[in-house]
Parts: sequence; C-alpha cells; structure tokens
Amino acid sequence: MDWARVTTNVRSVQRQYEFRVSGRLSERTRDAVGDFSEMRIVAAPPETILYGAVTDQAHLHGILTFLESLGLQIVSVHQLPDEGVVERR
Repeated sequence: MDWARVTTNVRSVQRQYEFRVSGRLSERTRDAVGDFSEMRIVAAPPETILYGAVTDQAHLHGILTFLESLGLQIVSVHQLPDEGVVERR
C-alpha cells in the first residue's frame, strides 16, 4: 500500500465542539480566547459556553490545555452533531 498517497488524500475534517466552563469570563479572558482561535463565546449563567472547530485529538487537547492555563474550570466537552461538520481540502 502506498501510504504517501493515502495520507495526501485524507481530508482535514473540522468537527464542532461545545466547551462549558464554570462562571463568567472576564474581558481579559475573553480577549485571550479570541486571540487563540475563532471561538464563539456564549454566557449561560452560571457557566460560559465556548463553541469552536476541532481538527483532531491533538488540537482538542491543545484547546483543553489552553483553557486550563487561563484558570478556567472545564465542566464538560461535547462534540456537536455532524450537521456542523466543515471539510477542508
């Protein structure tokens, strides 16, 4: 099997995720999250929900590490249904 051909034919699929964190985000934290990636931030007291695209496991772990580095307590993480899938070539 030609693995080079297989890997070059694989499309990068972004799946949409919902990240729930405890409490409200300060303006400084909102700015940091916005600088890190294109995430939509929604206040849902007593939590804050962040929506964003994730390309793979490493990217997911990077986002989680980043949120924790901001001192945020992660309440839950959910992959949203596939109707929100965006494919990039």
